[in-house]
Amino acid sequence: MQPGKGKILISEPFLQDVFFQRSVVLLVEHNTHGSMGFVLNKRTDLLLNDFFEGFDDALHLPVYLGGPVLGDRLFFIHSLGDVIPDSVLISDNLYFDGDFNALKQYMLGGHPVGGKIKFFLGYSGWTENQLYGEIKQDAWLVSRSSNRNIMLAEGESFWKHSVESVGGSYLTWINYPKDPLLN
Repeated sequence: MQPGKGKILISEPFLQDVFFQRSVVLLVEHNTHGSMGFVLNKRTDLLLNDFFEGFDDALHLPVYLGGPVLGDRLFFIHSLGDVIPDSVLISDNLYFDGDFNALKQYMLGGHPVGGKIKFFLGYSGWTENQLYGEIKQDAWLVSRSSNRNIMLAEGESFWKHSVESVGGSYLTWINYPKDPLLN
């Protein structure tokens, strides 16, 4: 399968990079100039409340490590495209960014946001043809995932679930140790 907007990248099991080891990346942009995405399953200890005042303390939305580029900037994906102006469509009812003030008003208005929004520090980026080169070197497996799975993605278990959904010979990846030298 070829990479594209809305597809996911599943890292190969021995990838040792701190950002990408056992990670699943959602591509939010992919064209001839390069690719942009967010690591879906690397949760930080930070909450949205740590960045902005005025949010109800009960609204504990986690922040994920989106990737190594612009690690001091907050990004978000959501399923609220009809509510958040300037949202960019990724795939069926899945959007990238948009008017943060509109999102803040929506959240402060008491609307449920669980499973509808996900925040990231930084993003993952590839220059022209860089991602194709990494795929050719078997660093990534390209696949699809449901929007619901994307919003609920957590930890290494999501990486395993993503590998299982591809199936076939990739199922052996699940049993590989993180560090082959410790085998």
